[in-house]
Amino acid sequence: MTTATFISAARSFAALVREIPSDAWGEPGLGEWDVRALVGHTSRSLTTVRSYLQTTAEREDIATPQEYYVRVTPSALGIDPADVAERGRQAGRDLGDDPAAAVDELVSGVTSDLAAIGDPLIAVIGGLGIRLRTYLPTRIFELAVHGMDIARALDMPFRPPEAVLAEALDVATRTAIATGHGDSVLLALTGRSTLPPSFSVV
Repeated sequence: MTTATFISAARSFAALVREIPSDAWGEPGLGEWDVRALVGHTSRSLTTVRSYLQTTAEREDIATPQEYYVRVTPSALGIDPADVAERGRQAGRDLGDDPAAAVDELVSGVTSDLAAIGDPLIAVIGGLGIRLRTYLPTRIFELAVHGMDIARALDMPFRPPEAVLAEALDVATRTAIATGHGDSVLLALTGRSTLPPSFSVV
Protein backbone atom coordinates (compact mmCIF):
# COMPACT_ATOMS: atom_id res chain seq x y z
CA MET A 1 0.00 0.00 0.00
CA THR A 2 2.83 2.42 0.81
CA THR A 3 4.38 1.88 -2.62
CA ALA A 4 1.06 2.53 -4.34
CA THR A 5 0.58 5.71 -2.33
CA PHE A 6 4.08 6.89 -3.20
CA ILE A 7 3.43 6.31 -6.90
CA SER A 8 0.14 8.21 -6.57
CA ALA A 9 2.02 11.10 -4.92
CA ALA A 10 4.65 11.07 -7.67
CA ARG A 11 2.05 11.08 -10.44
CA SER A 12 0.06 13.91 -8.86
CA PHE A 13 3.28 15.94 -8.57
CA ALA A 14 4.08 15.28 -12.23
CA ALA A 15 0.57 16.34 -13.25
CA LEU A 16 1.01 19.59 -11.32
CA VAL A 17 4.37 20.29 -12.96
CA ARG A 18 2.81 19.83 -16.41
CA GLU A 19 0.42 22.69 -15.60
CA ILE A 20 3.15 25.22 -14.68
CA PRO A 21 3.10 28.07 -17.24
CA SER A 22 6.21 28.32 -19.38
CA ASP A 23 6.92 31.85 -18.13
CA ALA A 24 6.59 30.98 -14.41
CA TRP A 25 9.77 29.00 -13.76
CA GLY A 26 11.68 32.04 -12.55
CA GLU A 27 8.91 33.21 -10.22
CA PRO A 28 9.46 33.11 -6.43
CA GLY A 29 8.91 29.59 -5.11
CA LEU A 30 9.78 29.01 -1.47
CA GLY A 31 12.33 30.91 0.58
CA GLU A 32 15.38 31.53 -1.58
CA TRP A 33 14.22 29.08 -4.27
CA ASP A 34 12.47 30.10 -7.45
CA VAL A 35 9.84 27.78 -8.90
CA ARG A 36 12.40 25.80 -10.92
CA ALA A 37 14.55 25.19 -7.83
CA LEU A 38 11.48 24.26 -5.76
CA VAL A 39 10.37 21.76 -8.40
CA GLY A 40 13.95 20.49 -8.57
CA HIS A 41 14.10 20.03 -4.81
CA THR A 42 10.77 18.21 -4.87
CA SER A 43 11.94 15.97 -7.70
CA ARG A 44 14.72 14.74 -5.41
CA SER A 45 12.03 12.68 -3.68
CA LEU A 46 12.06 10.66 -6.90
CA THR A 47 15.79 10.64 -7.61
CA THR A 48 16.77 9.69 -4.07
CA VAL A 49 14.50 6.66 -4.12
CA ARG A 50 16.09 5.55 -7.39
CA SER A 51 19.64 6.08 -6.14
CA TYR A 52 19.07 4.60 -2.68
CA LEU A 53 17.62 1.45 -4.24
CA GLN A 54 21.13 0.84 -5.55
CA THR A 55 22.51 0.70 -1.99
CA THR A 56 22.48 -1.93 0.73
CA ALA A 57 22.72 -1.08 4.43
CA GLU A 58 24.27 -3.44 6.95
CA ARG A 59 21.81 -2.65 9.73
CA GLU A 60 18.48 -0.92 10.34
CA ASP A 61 19.33 2.37 12.06
CA ILE A 62 15.96 4.06 11.52
CA ALA A 63 12.76 2.17 12.34
CA THR A 64 10.01 4.74 11.66
CA PRO A 65 9.38 7.71 9.33
CA GLN A 66 9.27 10.08 12.30
CA GLU A 67 12.65 8.85 13.48
CA TYR A 68 13.97 9.69 10.01
CA TYR A 69 12.87 13.30 10.48
CA VAL A 70 14.47 13.44 13.90
CA ARG A 71 17.81 12.00 12.80
CA VAL A 72 18.14 12.99 9.15
CA THR A 73 18.12 16.78 9.31
CA PRO A 74 20.83 19.24 8.23
CA SER A 75 21.52 20.18 11.85
CA ALA A 76 21.67 16.57 13.06
CA LEU A 77 24.02 15.59 10.23
CA GLY A 78 26.07 18.78 10.31
CA ILE A 79 24.99 19.85 6.81
CA ASP A 80 25.12 23.55 5.94
CA PRO A 81 21.58 24.74 5.02
CA ALA A 82 23.21 26.66 2.16
CA ASP A 83 24.28 23.33 0.69
CA VAL A 84 20.71 22.06 0.88
CA ALA A 85 19.51 25.19 -0.93
CA GLU A 86 22.14 24.77 -3.64
CA ARG A 87 21.21 21.12 -4.16
CA GLY A 88 17.67 22.28 -4.85
CA ARG A 89 18.88 24.84 -7.38
CA GLN A 90 21.12 22.26 -9.07
CA ALA A 91 18.24 19.76 -9.18
CA GLY A 92 16.18 22.44 -10.90
CA ARG A 93 18.91 23.04 -13.46
CA ASP A 94 19.20 19.30 -14.02
CA LEU A 95 15.58 19.22 -15.21
CA GLY A 96 16.76 20.88 -18.41
CA ASP A 97 14.78 22.71 -21.04
CA ASP A 98 11.59 20.69 -20.51
CA PRO A 99 11.18 20.21 -16.73
CA ALA A 100 7.76 18.62 -17.05
CA ALA A 101 9.06 15.94 -19.43
CA ALA A 102 12.04 15.36 -17.13
CA VAL A 103 9.74 14.84 -14.14
CA ASP A 104 7.51 12.50 -16.17
CA GLU A 105 10.61 10.45 -17.02
CA LEU A 106 11.65 10.32 -13.36
CA VAL A 107 8.19 9.11 -12.34
CA SER A 108 8.22 6.43 -15.02
CA GLY A 109 11.68 5.31 -13.94
CA VAL A 110 10.97 5.12 -10.23
CA THR A 111 7.68 3.31 -10.91
CA SER A 112 9.55 0.65 -12.88
CA ASP A 113 12.22 0.38 -10.20
CA LEU A 114 9.67 -0.19 -7.46
CA ALA A 115 7.78 -2.80 -9.46
CA ALA A 116 10.85 -5.01 -9.42
CA ILE A 117 11.83 -4.63 -5.77
CA GLY A 118 10.60 -5.87 -2.40
CA ASP A 119 11.43 -4.14 0.86
CA PRO A 120 15.21 -3.82 0.90
CA LEU A 121 17.31 -2.30 3.64
CA ILE A 122 18.73 0.80 1.97
CA ALA A 123 21.31 3.39 3.01
CA VAL A 124 20.17 7.03 3.04
CA ILE A 125 22.08 10.23 3.61
CA GLY A 126 24.52 9.89 6.48
CA GLY A 127 24.90 6.18 5.68
CA LEU A 128 21.95 5.31 7.92
CA GLY A 129 20.05 2.10 7.20
CA ILE A 130 16.28 2.16 6.72
CA ARG A 131 13.71 -0.16 5.18
CA LEU A 132 12.19 1.02 1.90
CA ARG A 133 8.69 0.81 3.41
CA THR A 134 9.85 3.19 6.15
CA TYR A 135 11.55 5.62 3.78
CA LEU A 136 8.74 5.97 1.24
CA PRO A 137 6.30 7.71 3.65
CA THR A 138 8.88 10.49 4.10
CA ARG A 139 8.95 10.97 0.33
CA ILE A 140 5.15 10.96 0.19
CA PHE A 141 5.21 13.71 2.81
CA GLU A 142 7.74 15.74 0.79
CA LEU A 143 5.85 15.36 -2.48
CA ALA A 144 2.56 16.39 -0.86
CA VAL A 145 3.90 19.38 1.06
CA HIS A 146 6.11 20.74 -1.70
CA GLY A 147 3.42 20.10 -4.28
CA MET A 148 1.20 22.41 -2.28
CA ASP A 149 4.10 24.88 -1.95
CA ILE A 150 4.39 25.01 -5.74
CA ALA A 151 0.66 25.47 -6.18
CA ARG A 152 0.55 28.22 -3.56
CA ALA A 153 3.49 30.04 -5.14
CA LEU A 154 1.72 30.17 -8.50
CA ASP A 155 -1.87 30.37 -7.24
CA MET A 156 -2.71 27.10 -8.96
CA PRO A 157 -5.35 24.59 -7.85
CA PHE A 158 -3.83 21.43 -6.40
CA ARG A 159 -4.91 18.85 -3.87
CA PRO A 160 -2.93 15.66 -3.35
CA PRO A 161 -4.88 12.39 -3.58
CA GLU A 162 -6.70 11.40 -0.39
CA ALA A 163 -4.37 8.50 0.42
CA VAL A 164 -1.37 10.79 -0.05
CA LEU A 165 -2.82 13.40 2.27
CA ALA A 166 -3.60 10.74 4.87
CA GLU A 167 -0.03 9.38 4.77
CA ALA A 168 1.49 12.87 4.89
CA LEU A 169 -0.67 13.88 7.84
CA ASP A 170 0.23 10.67 9.65
CA VAL A 171 3.94 11.37 9.20
CA ALA A 172 3.45 14.98 10.33
CA THR A 173 1.54 14.15 13.49
CA ARG A 174 3.87 11.30 14.47
CA THR A 175 6.86 13.57 13.90
CA ALA A 176 5.20 16.23 16.06
CA ILE A 177 4.93 13.68 18.87
CA ALA A 178 8.53 12.55 18.37
CA THR A 179 9.77 16.13 18.63
CA GLY A 180 7.69 16.98 21.69
CA HIS A 181 4.97 19.01 19.94
CA GLY A 182 2.17 16.45 19.82
CA ASP A 183 0.00 18.19 22.41
CA SER A 184 0.33 21.58 20.69
CA VAL A 185 -0.60 20.11 17.32
CA LEU A 186 -3.59 18.25 18.74
CA LEU A 187 -4.92 21.39 20.41
CA ALA A 188 -4.48 23.35 17.18
CA LEU A 189 -6.20 20.69 15.09
CA THR A 190 -9.20 20.73 17.41
CA GLY A 191 -9.50 24.53 17.44
CA ARG A 192 -8.38 24.97 21.04
CA SER A 193 -5.21 26.95 20.34
CA THR A 194 -3.09 28.24 17.50
CA LEU A 195 0.43 27.34 16.50
CA PRO A 196 3.21 29.94 16.41
CA PRO A 197 3.92 31.62 13.05
CA SER A 198 6.11 29.47 10.78
CA PHE A 199 5.76 26.46 13.12
CA SER A 200 6.90 23.26 11.43
CA VAL A 201 7.22 19.66 12.60
CA VAL A 202 10.25 19.14 10.34
